[in-house]
This record gives sequence, C-alpha cells and structure tokens, in this order.
Amino acid sequence: MTALAAAPALFSQAQKAVTLTGELKNIDNPIEKVFISYRSGSENIKDTAAVIDGKYQFNLKLEEPTLALLTPGYKSGTSLSGGKTKAVFLDMANMKMVQTDSFVNVKMTGSKANDEFKKLVDARKTISGDRNKLMQQYAAFAKEQNREGMKSIEAKVDSIDDAVRKHTGAYIVKNPSSPIAVFALQQYAGYSIDAVEVEPLFKKLPKSAQATPSGKDLAKAIDVAKKTGVGQLAIDFTQNDTLGNPISLSSFRGKYVLLDFWASWCGPCRAENPNVVKAYNTYKSKGFDVLSVSLDKDSAKERWLKAIHDDNLTWTHVSDLQYWNNAVAKMYGIQSIPQNFLIDPQGKIIGKNLRGEELEKKLATIFN
Repeated sequence: MTALAAAPALFSQAQKAVTLTGELKNIDNPIEKVFISYRSGSENIKDTAAVIDGKYQFNLKLEEPTLALLTPGYKSGTSLSGGKTKAVFLDMANMKMVQTDSFVNVKMTGSKANDEFKKLVDARKTISGDRNKLMQQYAAFAKEQNREGMKSIEAKVDSIDDAVRKHTGAYIVKNPSSPIAVFALQQYAGYSIDAVEVEPLFKKLPKSAQATPSGKDLAKAIDVAKKTGVGQLAIDFTQNDTLGNPISLSSFRGKYVLLDFWASWCGPCRAENPNVVKAYNTYKSKGFDVLSVSLDKDSAKERWLKAIHDDNLTWTHVSDLQYWNNAVAKMYGIQSIPQNFLIDPQGKIIGKNLRGEELEKKLATIFN
C-alpha cells in the first residue's frame, strides 16, 4: 500500500477529490483493467481500476487541471494485449468518459480543461500535416547515410514545429485564463527556455494559474533560464572528474569552453559527439576547451567511462552520477540532452545549444 493511499491526511488543503468514470462500448477485445497515471502537486500518481460490466471508476485527488494517461489492460491472450494510451486532461470536477469502438475514441464530459486540450491538439494535427511521414523519410535517409536528404527533411520538420509553436503562443495570448494555459505555455517554452519570450506570457496568466504547482515550477524554470541566458555570467560549480578529482568551471577562465551536457545512454548525444570531437581537435590549440557533464547513473559508471573511450572524448569529464538529479544539470535547468553552453574567456555565456554546423560556424567566427 502506498503512502498516498495509507495517509490521506497528508494531502494538502488545495487538493480536491473528484471522480472519473468510464464506460466502454462496442470494443471487441475484452478490457479487464484500466490504468491511469497523472501528477498531483509533487506526486506522480499511478492507479488501476477494474472494468465491471463495461464500466470503471477512478477516485482522484487533484491540485490543478492536469494531463493524465489512460492505458487499457486487455484480457491475456488477446492480440491487443498492452493496448494504446489515451491522453486526457483532468479537471477539478467529476468527469465521465464514454469510449466507443476503440479505447482511444473518447467522448468526455465534465472537463472544460479537456475541451480546451482537444481544441489545441486538433489544431496542432492540422498544422503538423505529414510530419510523421517526414520523420519516416528521415529515418530512411539516416539508414542510407544520405545527409543531403536528412537536411532537407530537417528543414521541413523545423518549419512545421515552428508553426505549431507559433500557434501555441497565439493560443496563450488569446486564452490566458484557459484551464490549460500553464500546460500550453510549458509546451511553448520547450526544454530550453528563452526567458525573454516566455516570461511576458507567464506574467499575463492569472495569479491563480501562476500559483498552481505547475505554475510555480514554470516560474522557477524561467528564473533559471534568465540566469543561464546568453549574455549572463555562467554559474560556477565544482564536480568530480572520472578519477574523483574536483573540477571547477572557473578553472577554465581564459579559454573559450563548451559546457556540454550528455550521457552514455543518450542516443542523440552520442550522435553529436563526433561534431564536438571535430571542433575540439580543430580549435584546442587556439584556446578552445570542452567540459562535459554526464547525467549517467552511479550504477552505470563503467558505461560512462566506456562511452568516453569509445567516442574518443579526450577532454575533461565530470559527474555526480545522479542521473537527472545531477546538481549541475539542475543548476542550469537541463530538462533534455544534449544541451550545451558556449562560454567566453571572461566566463560569459555567448551561445546555447550549438550543434553540428552551428558550432563549427560559431567557432570559426571566433578563431578565424
């Protein structure tokens, strides 16, 4: 029994008890259970409801409207065992869902948040168009090592993603009091927040939205982004290298240094490593260095060391081996990897997330 179920008195006064009832109609494959996962305050909640005579119910405790994932548990032996996941937006009221013909064909009542979420998702689908097909083409080009084809697809996908982001921003401007406004702004902000763009939109949200758990988290992320934006002095830190020796960022003063966040388990990071190696070998004699911070786990230290060797990363590496809880990563607001910061000899951040040709062009401008 979880602490959540055993000690209801620990819920904050802001939490509200609501129910979510579901009804399954005309679904061929028998569903025995429904699984739900969502977040309430700082808690990640997972629960299971039995399906009886085609109906099920969840008793929820929410602090704010929040996204939930529902997954069917099909009867063992059926071809769809495991099922598909359906995303819905829970609201601070009792809700009902009817799922007809398939688990993901949902009609939901009682949730204004889900109504707004559906509008936003449907608009994004219209804008995204053939994005999935483009990604399939990209995968095919990557397999063939057709770099020109990959570049062509990347440009098209970037254009689509930019259009989706602009639509999301416009939604926030028009609907600052929407029950999903904070969620939409999180989507707009992305994993690498531009505080200059995001903070003005955040300030337009109602104080009640800003005071929700998600609103407070976003405010903290914006604050970190302001401290780690281009033009700011890079936050100093000390972390141990592969031999356990403490290394400080400030010890690199006098050089241009790329502060690189990665991990041995991160495929995109490993794919980017050859570009960083090329840049390092080209400019290390001119005053360029790299300091890599790994988000590996303590249990996978050998894998981290092997990746350094296999990828020929001959610069300084540090980590506290605490995975996503890496102290430096949290200090710099890292929510996805690879990410990097280019820092000048005076310790000022002069570039962020420079990869491939972008990194090469920036360094060429500096040193040539």
